[in-house]
Amino acid sequence: MRLYGLIGYPLSHSFSKKYFDEKFISEGITDAAFQNFAIENISFLHEVLTQKNLKGLAVTIPYKKAVIDFLYDSTDAVKQMGACNCIKISDNKLSGFNTDVIGFEKSFVKQLKPHHTKALILGTGGAAAAVEFVLQKLNIENEFVSRKKVGTEFLYDDLDENILNEYSVIINASPIGTYPDVDGAPAIPYPFLSSKHYLFDLVYNPVETKFLELGKQQGAITQNGYEMLVLQAEENWKIWNSD
Repeated sequence: MRLYGLIGYPLSHSFSKKYFDEKFISEGITDAAFQNFAIENISFLHEVLTQKNLKGLAVTIPYKKAVIDFLYDSTDAVKQMGACNCIKISDNKLSGFNTDVIGFEKSFVKQLKPHHTKALILGTGGAAAAVEFVLQKLNIENEFVSRKKVGTEFLYDDLDENILNEYSVIINASPIGTYPDVDGAPAIPYPFLSSKHYLFDLVYNPVETKFLELGKQQGAITQNGYEMLVLQAEENWKIWNSD
C-alpha cells in the first residue's frame, strides 16, 4: 500500500485528506492511502519519514519554508522562493517541489484584467513566496504587507486611499479568516476598494471569507482558494507518481 500524507499544524480542517480519500474512491485507486501528520515542530518530520511505503508529502502552514533543510534536492523554483509544498520520496531521499505556483497562477489569471498591474500580498510566509514568484513571472509589480516592519514592505497601518488606488490587486496569503475564525479579516481599509480591484484569497474554508465579502460589497472581483488547492493537489499526485 503506497502511503501519502500532509504535514502541518494544526490539520483539523485539512483539505488534502478529504480530497485524496474521495479521489481514490472515485478513480478506483485501491493501493494508496492518505494520512494527516499534525506535527507541532518540524523536527518531528523524522518520525513521519519512518512510515512504511511513504512516497510523498504535501506541506502546509507553517512548514513550507522550514522543510527546505530536510530536502536532498529541489527545483529551481523552490530554491528561488525558499518554499516547498510538495515532497517526493524516492530511495529515502526527499525532493522538493512547489505546486502552489501552478495552482495559484492557473486560478488567478482567469479574472485578471489589463489594469491589474500592481499587487499587494498580505502575509510573508511560504504561500506568499509562491504568490510573489507568480506575480513576477506575470510582470505584476508587487509589495508585501505585514504586521511588523522587516524590509521595504508596507505595514497594515500604512495602507490608505492612495496606496489602494495604486495597487488594484490584493492577495491574502495569510491564514486570517480561515474556519473557525470566520469573522477575521486582514486589516485593510475596505471602503477604498472599488470595482477596479481584484481580491484573491488563498483561504478556501469558508467559501466566502470576510475579506472577500467586504471586497465584494465595494464591487471588487473576488476569488477564493479552492480551485488553486485542487490544481496543486492534482499536480502533487502527478509528481508523486512520476518516474
